Amino acid sequence: MKRTGPTNPVAQQLITELKIVARKEDAPVWARIALDLERPTRNRRAVNVYTIDKYAKDGETVIIPGKVLGTGDLTRKVTVAAFTFSKQAVDKINSAGGKALAIQELLKQNPKGDKLRILG
Repeated sequence: MKRTGPTNPVAQQLITELKIVARKEDAPVWARIALDLERPTRNRRAVNVYTIDKYAKDGETVIIPGKVLGTGDLTRKVTVAAFTFSKQAVDKINSAGGKALAIQELLKQNPKGDKLRILG
């Protein structure tokens, strides 16, 4: 039988962790992120920095179940969690006073999934 789902072991482990925390903490946001990460790589979301600037509010935490790309400028101080980042995106987020985190780090900091905005 052909295997379905992500073949990346890091993605597989993250999806498993997200599902466990979603059930344990009764946080449906993590189940939704796990579902989005189970998609094929070519169907995952790619969000540019200018999109984050357009839709996020100052001081907000944004989560992207995919990759953050560095096109555009960021004028808001936001915390961004994503599966992967481009180098330019990390530089722009940090220079604007925000924070770029891996989804695993945000999961440990906020297991309840409170006050998150999903973009993409």
